[in-house]
Amino acid sequence: MDYSRPELADRLAAEYVLGTLQGPARRRFEALQQAHPALRQAVAQWQARLAPLSVSVPPVAPPDRVWQGVEARLFAAPPATRPPLWQRLALWRGLSGVATAAALALFVVASQTPPPQAPIVVVLAANPEAAQALNASFVASVSADGRALVLRPLHDLALSPQRALELWAVPAQGAPRSLGLVRASGATTLLRAQLLQDTAAFAVSVEPAGGSPTGAPTGPIVSVGKLQS
Repeated sequence: MDYSRPELADRLAAEYVLGTLQGPARRRFEALQQAHPALRQAVAQWQARLAPLSVSVPPVAPPDRVWQGVEARLFAAPPATRPPLWQRLALWRGLSGVATAAALALFVVASQTPPPQAPIVVVLAANPEAAQALNASFVASVSADGRALVLRPLHDLALSPQRALELWAVPAQGAPRSLGLVRASGATTLLRAQLLQDTAAFAVSVEPAGGSPTGAPTGPIVSVGKLQS
């Protein structure tokens, strides 16, 4: 297999960064990166591309017991061998100095690195005219370079096995183009080239299982969201 092919390297790197490449295939890919600069470059590009999508994820502070457990594991000593207080203070001063130096180094690196571009967020509101078919609202987050999209329903949707949800890119003029099927619960990640090119809005329609048979929406358009100009 020719891993120097850009399209193959890009596809494998995208699956690796997103976590869909698992098991032996993931371990083999990690080993191949050592010998293929094209794979390492593709992984770095996808990591930079998808990093802004995590901006919307709220940080979670670990509970106090986690820090207490870490401190006890790193610095606790049996009573008989516990060093004198002055030695423990010297240890903390040394650790503090190392931490300060590391923080300064991190600040210098961070100040020299341009901040990642924030993703484009589009709210797909429910279409009142199709509410009887399905009352559905979504939030789409598109990477700044328009190559990755994450779509999530605001609430889980009840959909029969004979029906599927399909996402469409709607131009200002002309026919919409399909971006693929999306999930009725949880997030769907889509990787496409030039998601934002000639796109004025996103829409979700209800289609037969497997998607539209015609290449155009056949079922009701249940939600629509316009891109901000």
